Amino acid sequence: MAKLRFHHYAWGVLAYNLLVVLGGAFVRASMSGDGCGNHWPNCNGQMLPDFGSAKTAIEFSHRLSSGLLLPLTIGLLVWAFRAFPKGHLVRAAAVGVFVFTIAEALVGAGLVLYKLVAHDRSVSRAIVMPAHLVLTFLLLMCAALTAWWGSGATRPQWRNQGAMGWALLLGLVSTLALGISGAITALGDTLFPAGSLIEGLRQDFDPGAHFLLGLRIYHPLIALTAGLYLLLVLALTMHLRPSPDVRRFSRYAIAVFLAQMGFGVLNLAFLAPIWMQLIHLLLADLFWISLVLMSASALAEGVPHVELSTLGPVPDPATAGAPGWKDYVALTKPRVISLLLFTTIAAMFIAAGFEDKPAPGFFLCLATGLGLYMSAGAANAINMVLERDLDLAMHRTATRPTVTDKIPPRAALEFALALMVGSFLLLWGAANLLTAMLALAGLAFYVIIYTLLLKRRTWANIVIGGAAGAFPPLVGWAAVTNDLSPMAWCLFGIIFLWTPVHFWALALMIKDEYARAGVPMLPVVRGERATVSQIAGYAILTVAISVLPMALPGGAGQSSAVGWFYLGAAILLNVVLLQRSFSLYQKPDRPHALSLFKYSMLYLALLFLAMAMDRGFSA
Repeated sequence: MAKLRFHHYAWGVLAYNLLVVLGGAFVRASMSGDGCGNHWPNCNGQMLPDFGSAKTAIEFSHRLSSGLLLPLTIGLLVWAFRAFPKGHLVRAAAVGVFVFTIAEALVGAGLVLYKLVAHDRSVSRAIVMPAHLVLTFLLLMCAALTAWWGSGATRPQWRNQGAMGWALLLGLVSTLALGISGAITALGDTLFPAGSLIEGLRQDFDPGAHFLLGLRIYHPLIALTAGLYLLLVLALTMHLRPSPDVRRFSRYAIAVFLAQMGFGVLNLAFLAPIWMQLIHLLLADLFWISLVLMSASALAEGVPHVELSTLGPVPDPATAGAPGWKDYVALTKPRVISLLLFTTIAAMFIAAGFEDKPAPGFFLCLATGLGLYMSAGAANAINMVLERDLDLAMHRTATRPTVTDKIPPRAALEFALALMVGSFLLLWGAANLLTAMLALAGLAFYVIIYTLLLKRRTWANIVIGGAAGAFPPLVGWAAVTNDLSPMAWCLFGIIFLWTPVHFWALALMIKDEYARAGVPMLPVVRGERATVSQIAGYAILTVAISVLPMALPGGAGQSSAVGWFYLGAAILLNVVLLQRSFSLYQKPDRPHALSLFKYSMLYLALLFLAMAMDRGFSA
């Protein structure tokens, strides 16, 4: 009974901490941090100040509410040591609550004593404020874990977690980084209010603007990047650590994060009024708490590790031998990536010609191509882990290293995580943050949308999920221009509409294998006639979008995005594409499907090559 009461008390302390955090944000947003002057713990030199000023009332009220945290925290600490035995994690978490409460109080005192409040625009404040937020997040983490473990939740097992342990840790660190950028942005919004959205954007991009405004523009990009990674981690954790608590907290985290992103956009549109800033901060805190509890649940003892399960007899290492570099290369599916890589490099030259820029240099092409390969390879390695049962049931994939356990799934995940992080850092360093974010977006889309959500559920899996393969030209374009013009999205659309033609031709040839594996590909669930009809329809759409660049305005004063060389090549390529598609429609057999499948790869490569050459001729 004592432990049950402790559990409720601990959740109450966490809830009260959230109220205090919001109170502190209101003090900052209302410019009331100097309401008590530079006196602490007294207010304007008095224990009980004169409340003639609204600033004084706001600041002193926050001090009182913060001061109440100390006895509540001491009570939590004493109760934890009385109710739980030595070595119990509740004790450690309660100590963390006490330590970070004291640290928070000292930082708050420092802000007041050194006048880093109200209208102060110093570098010192820009450093201390994010540090204050990190301490707040660590305090909330310890409070949440105190309540969670105090309710009887299983203790975590820190060892033998493999890639999932590192992925969850990186997710927590990414959230802290996102919180830091949010704190800097909120400070900039407070100190430099704008009269309109346009005025705010002008402030951000003004070369002579205050450094806080220059930093503010990075928050949306960091939010999108961290969000993509966090959604990927949450989706993978639900699949690889399938416990009720993991699923519950993952769903909470996803819902709260999407709401937080929505409020972030509203803050931008409505110039961040105080009440919206407070809701945005509350959602950020709730997301952090959900992520912490999800991570604790995923690492708990007794939670099944899907990636450790085997599909058959484990090979004897003495006879099977250690995996070599060729096995790890096989994880990346190099034959699949080769065409994606070509469209990436071609898009770089198309972008340079379109924007009247110098042709991309060898180093940029090499780094962008390698970064894209690493990102796509990571997605393919994760796909092999998630689809081992499907691969086992299909003849063409039954010898993949994750199926034969030549490379254990845990090692494959570690390899994928290393590729993903390496790709992001390489693309960011060699090109720009937008390029790195787009490669990560393609990876997340392939794993979450195609592999986890669609492939086993609907025949439209390749129609929607195939968009993952359309990200490479966006990556190449952004590497050269650091933006995405309508022409870049046209390249995306070409691959998006081309993918069903290409993939369903393959699906027709191996429909029996898909049927045996239980994958609802279009030829399996709707039959050959429906498939060839869809192929013909998408071939027509591909032809239409391939000539769309003629109608798009060109960059750098050009009348059209492409010239006559591209148009002539596109007409010839499209005639053959339509001919082979309609031949398959008339006679849906394996030879015609194979002919279309092989030509579709040549079609896409030559189409992008023609466009790159066309832009080169016009430069």
